[in-house]
Amino acid sequence: MMNFQYRKLTDKDLVHFVALIKVFEDVFGLKNFKIPGPDYLQSLLEKDNIIIYVALLDNVVVAGLTAHILPSGYFESSEVYVYDLAVETAMQRKGIGKNLISLLKDYCAGLGYREIFVQADVADLHAIDFYKATGGIAESVIHFSYQLAYETEKAHEPGSLANYRTEH
Repeated sequence: MMNFQYRKLTDKDLVHFVALIKVFEDVFGLKNFKIPGPDYLQSLLEKDNIIIYVALLDNVVVAGLTAHILPSGYFESSEVYVYDLAVETAMQRKGIGKNLISLLKDYCAGLGYREIFVQADVADLHAIDFYKATGGIAESVIHFSYQLAYETEKAHEPGSLANYRTEH
């Protein structure tokens, strides 16, 4: 039986954050992806409005999620948006993703946040089934993206994270 450990990353966990981004790269099939520099990634770890969890097997990152805390103007609380969640292909169907969602739900409930939400591409039936199985309630919405003129050229390279959601 595999013994997974789960950790909410702190500003001391740059190595694990880089490893998580490499898991995202592999699972999402990003091509020609260039990982952001360590100074930028460290700055993300130091922010209070980003939540990052990883699952470790023998101290190696095999899964994780990133989420963003969004304060609301409609009520005195925040909502949380799960930006990315991935489990290495060989580690899927072992409850790791479910445990990551559960940890995030417990953490956010403890802070009094109102809701967690996540988007899944209509064609990604595996993700849709996963989110339903973990208690998510599907909503019919259309997501719109705006490409900004001031983005750097690197963000427009094929396979970049900035383009991943519009390419798939």
